[in-house]
Amino acid sequence: MKLNHNGVTEPTGFYACGRYTGMKYKRRDLAIVYTEIPARYAAVFTTNQVKAASIIRNKQLLDEKSLIQAIVINSGHANSCTGQQGIVNNQKMAESLANALKLDINAVLTASTGVIGVQLPVDIINQGIEKSCVFLSSDRQGAIDAASAIMTTDTVSKEVSLQFTIDGKLVKIGAMAKGSGMIHPNMATMLAFITTDLNISQPLLQHAMSDSIIDTYNMISVDGDTSTNDMACILANGLAGNDEIIEEDENYIIFCKALNIINTELAKMIIKDGEGATKTLEATVRGAKTKDDARVLCKAIINSNLVKTAFFGEDANWGRIICAMGYSGAFMDPNGLSLAFKSRFGSIRLVENGIPLHFNEELAAEVLKGNSIEILVNLMDGDFEAKGWGCDMSYDYIRINGDYRT
Repeated sequence: MKLNHNGVTEPTGFYACGRYTGMKYKRRDLAIVYTEIPARYAAVFTTNQVKAASIIRNKQLLDEKSLIQAIVINSGHANSCTGQQGIVNNQKMAESLANALKLDINAVLTASTGVIGVQLPVDIINQGIEKSCVFLSSDRQGAIDAASAIMTTDTVSKEVSLQFTIDGKLVKIGAMAKGSGMIHPNMATMLAFITTDLNISQPLLQHAMSDSIIDTYNMISVDGDTSTNDMACILANGLAGNDEIIEEDENYIIFCKALNIINTELAKMIIKDGEGATKTLEATVRGAKTKDDARVLCKAIINSNLVKTAFFGEDANWGRIICAMGYSGAFMDPNGLSLAFKSRFGSIRLVENGIPLHFNEELAAEVLKGNSIEILVNLMDGDFEAKGWGCDMSYDYIRINGDYRT
């Protein structure tokens, strides 16, 4: 498999653009993704009980097994907690793109990101859509512009693509995501848009997407807040020309591997761009009693504010990690726990078989200077393991979120 960063226009038949319409920021604020033929569609949505208008409509289209041909995304207005008017405005945004591209309205997905509780500026969006469609492009620039247009507090755009073969046919996957804050496990906490020219049945596309989420986006955390808006979706237009994948055979396994690589890369990019983050954290828990225990223990580590702040301060306060694991609700025998830190500056063992080790504080400080740190936990409870990704929490996180609306 060949991994690169060519984005959503990498697969055959996909086009994209990103334009400035004047909604809020003095930068691109509207993105469109288009496939020249209708695509099968799968998605996973936020678990927040408060859902934006776009999420409600997209979920309905998924339930109806609709074929999708275009997506329109605005960044600046979440269109969440906006009542019936928000539902109407979201529909108007879909209708505007459908009219511009001469599509059925049910072939259009919508997405919004930004401030909660503000109505969409429908007139600005509709004008922006009409003017933007002429810029749809299948080249690299179209993908670059679209990825930059979905950013809010993101400091960098997030793109990835992958090529592999099935039945002797070259298959491509492209993707873009946004996410920097309001990131917490239990899907969805960000926006991710994935395109592929693979020919696969809708049920298997959904099965692959749902399974992939568990060990990728669901294993990241920036701040513990689960968004009202976000989703991860994939469109598959079949233009690669492979025989349709209709069962969980070898070709399906190959696709699942590729999809997991894409989603893992995007998840890590989101963590690296966490609001105010100075360090990325990768927690690995091995030797857990069950897979679920391993996942829960990882999540507890990366989501603890005390753990995050300790790493920001480059303090080897390992007790906070064990404390977080202990209150997670997962099974763990602390008497069999071993713990170490690792970075590009070296590694240090802190606990062995439940007993604290006398360690060199200067070496620990050196290890913690790294901007990417591994937290390595070994248990003696079973044979299961999991990985999770997080970041530290700095003064800048408060600054960014303290004046988000202003």
